Parts: sequence; C-alpha cells; structure tokens
Amino acid sequence: MILLDGSSLTIDQLLAIADRGEPIGLAPGAAARVRAARAIVDRKAHGDEPVYGINTGFGSFAEVKIAPDALDALQINLLRSHAAGLGRPLPVRAVRATMTLRANVLAKGFSGIRVETLEALIALLNQRVHPRVPSRGSVGASGDLAPLAHLALVLIGEGEASIDDDHGDQRRTRGTRGTNDDSLRVQRVPRSTSWVSGAEALKRAGLTPVALGPKEGLALINGTQPSTAVLALALAGAETLARAADVAAALSIDALRGSIHPFESRIHDARPFGGQVASAANIERLLRGSGINASHEHCGKVQDAYSLRCAPQVHGATREALSFVRGIVQIEANAATDNPMVFADTGDIVSGGNFHGAPIAMAADLLAASLVPLATISERRTDRLVDPALSGLPAFLTREGGLRSGLMLAQVTAAAVASEMKGLAHPAGVDTIPTSANKEDHVSMSMTAALKAERAVSRAREVVAIEILCACQAIDLLAPLTTSPALATVHALVRSRVPTLDADRAPAPDIIAITTLIETGELEDACGGLVK
Repeated sequence: MILLDGSSLTIDQLLAIADRGEPIGLAPGAAARVRAARAIVDRKAHGDEPVYGINTGFGSFAEVKIAPDALDALQINLLRSHAAGLGRPLPVRAVRATMTLRANVLAKGFSGIRVETLEALIALLNQRVHPRVPSRGSVGASGDLAPLAHLALVLIGEGEASIDDDHGDQRRTRGTRGTNDDSLRVQRVPRSTSWVSGAEALKRAGLTPVALGPKEGLALINGTQPSTAVLALALAGAETLARAADVAAALSIDALRGSIHPFESRIHDARPFGGQVASAANIERLLRGSGINASHEHCGKVQDAYSLRCAPQVHGATREALSFVRGIVQIEANAATDNPMVFADTGDIVSGGNFHGAPIAMAADLLAASLVPLATISERRTDRLVDPALSGLPAFLTREGGLRSGLMLAQVTAAAVASEMKGLAHPAGVDTIPTSANKEDHVSMSMTAALKAERAVSRAREVVAIEILCACQAIDLLAPLTTSPALATVHALVRSRVPTLDADRAPAPDIIAITTLIETGELEDACGGLVK
C-alpha cells in the first residue's frame, strides 16, 4: 500500500496507482493534520465573520453571505453547478492519477475537509470506482473546477462512473528509469467502458454516499490535479519515448552506414549537457560491435548528415526539457493548491491563488514543443532510409520498386504526423480568457496544455515507430552484413511482431505494433540495460 502524506508522493508511485492498481492509504500523522484544519472550519462556519467558500458564495458571489442552515446545500450546489465538462472522458489511468493527486493534496491538511470524506475518496479509488470525467471544460484557474466536480459528484451518489471488475486485456507497463521500479508489470486494460450512475457505482462497490459539510465541496474541486495528472502521464510516456528514440537513431545510423565516432564521449564531455551525454552514450553502446559499421570504417567519408551525427544534441535537448518538466510535476504533486487555505497552527483561513495552473501550463507547453525536434529529426532519418540517393539501398526499401511501393507511404505518414506536431507545439499557456464575471480575470489554460502534450507524445511515438520500421527493413537488405549484438536483439524483437517486408502489405498494423513496443518499454528492454 502506498501511503499518502501530502509531501512525498513520487511520479513512480503515481504510475503504480494509475496503471497497476496499487492501493493507497493515509500515512501516519496525516489524519491528525486533517482533523486540526477541520476543527477550524467548523468553528468559522458558524461564526459571523464571512469566510470565502465556507459561509459565502463562490467566484463573483463571494460577497453573498450564506445562512447557517444552507451551508451543506451550498457545497452540493457547487458540485452540481460546476460539472459542466464536455468532450471525451479522461482515460481511467488519468482519472486514477487525478484521484490520487487530489487525495494527496487533501492529506497535507490545508483543505479543511473531514477525514471521513478524504477516506471516502481513497475508498473510491481502492474499490476501482472510476468517475466519468469529461476532458474539456477547465481553464486551469481556481483549479480544474469542471473535471474535479464531475469526479466529486460520484462521492455524493451523483454523476456517472465505471467499475473495473479486473477482467480485461493485460498490458505490460513500467516504472520510470532512474528509480527502484524498472521492472515491467501487468496493467489491466478494460475491454470497454460501461457507465452507471454514481449511486449505482457506490452500491456495487459496497460504499455509501458522502454527506458534505461546510467547505468540503470546495476542498474537493479547488486544484490543478486533473491537468497535473494528464501531464504526469504524458511525461512518463515522453521519457520512455526519448530512450526509444536513441534506439531508433542507432538502428538508422547503422543501416545508413554512418560513423560511430560522433558519439565518442570526449566530444560530449566538452559540452556537458546531461541529456546529450546520456543520448550519445546510448547510441555509442548500441552501435558497438556492429559488422555493418566495421565494413565501412575506412570508406573515406568525412562527415554524416546532421540527422545522424547530431542525434545526441537534439535528443539530449529534449531530455533536458523533460527533466525540467519532471521537476515541476514532482513539486505540484505534493503542493497545496486549495483556496482558501486553512492554517491549523494559527487558526487562520486565508484566500490566495495556489490553484492557478500557470506552472503546469508552461511545463506542458514545453513538453509538447520539445518533442517536435525529436520527431522531425526522426522523420529526416526515415527519409534518408527510403531515398536510394542518400542510403545506397533499394528505393523505398523494396527490391522490386515499380511493381512494389515498399515503405514509400510510411515516410509520407511520418511527414504528416510530424507536421501535425508543429501545430501542437503552439503554446496554450499564452492564452487567457477572463471568466466568472472577471473575478477570474487571468487563467492558465493548463488543462488544454496538458491534453495537447498528451497528443504530442502519441504522435511523436508514431514517428519514431516508423523510423524503426524502416531501419529494420534496411538492416535486412544489408545482409549478410550484421548489426551489433544489442541492435540485433532489438531487430529480433521487432521481427517477432513485424515480418520482413517482401511483398507489399499495409504498413499501418506494423507501425501500430512497433508503437506498442515503444509505449510498453519492451523495445528498450531488448537492449539489455544499455539504454539509460
């Protein structure tokens, strides 16, 4: 069980909960902090002093005093009125990550929620009751109000939810590198989603609806957890992709008979960006021992094209950006994003703006933009592989060009997807549209940015998969020359899912199969620990 204390949740633990169903609970000491803050809320709720969100209205209604006998109804009305989301629901893993992050924030003890309500949220997650949370409707200020309202409605027996009965397809997933959880584990992937009412979902799970008290509705929806959850999952996917991109580059460099020398450590130690050094070391280790490389060691060619010899510089820059994003996500996962905040040590309840999603919006925009060079340089290597004037290989990697088109359209698809990514690189966080009668006159668009980052990861993964498809085909065409032992293992893994292209066939299923190898981490695992 992963215990939440509001301060030490890691991204790897978040992935374990989101993807592998690890149960959660409250850490020792968290309940005491929550109760201390709640005592202050109870005292203020029935006092004469107006306190935002406790005995007043919300947003532009902040000056409206609420009668004591209507305080509970105020919180229920808040959830109902704010559940205005639209669009496709967030995937179950994103909902689970959101629920975890919100529970972790509540465990910090600044929210004024009751322990019983927090424990009800934790029970919802542990019983695998997953609220239906529309993905659109948040501007990322006052937090992600609409998504969190849809989530919270299920706690009071309203809204919609699905129940994971643990019968589904199995998918292998991993923790992130540089941690104690590099092993692949099984994720249950539901075959379909069947929505039921919140009341029915609670009944099936053996849970009862929560009766909200003062401030509890506000405590459940005031924060950046949906956009942070989407970004955290996108980040994990991007970090896996960055390692796979090094594998793809090494395959292409060998298939294009490029030089191993641009990846020597002394070059990169002289410009010591950590991401660049790591990427160069990966490529050099993967190429070591290649028979293809040895065959042209003294060919007289002075320099390779930039898409080959500058791969570490480009891939490394992406890694640097992802490192920055990781730092932002790690802080936000353990940050109090409530308003107002309850300070139990002094008895104060203070309004502020920690719910503003600007840090998440900027980090998500950076993630999306940083993946574009990773994709465009990959597409350039793919283009070189299919162009006989640049590769010295049969045109479009087929021996019967003309009658057969080979992988001609695979490169076209890579170009189309890479072009789409350039649009995704346009930042969402530079926009702001005032809301709530100008009470919220500057908003972050963090949810829009996070959703865009999620799309960018998926698109970049497809571009890199196409490069791997073409590079493996090129290595086949270079036989009897052989690649390195490490790359031969990768090649064999790809061939276990995607046969060599002899006669023309639809490349789409092959691209999807390789995309899955990247997403699950199986591709980098085939390298035997050589990719860091």
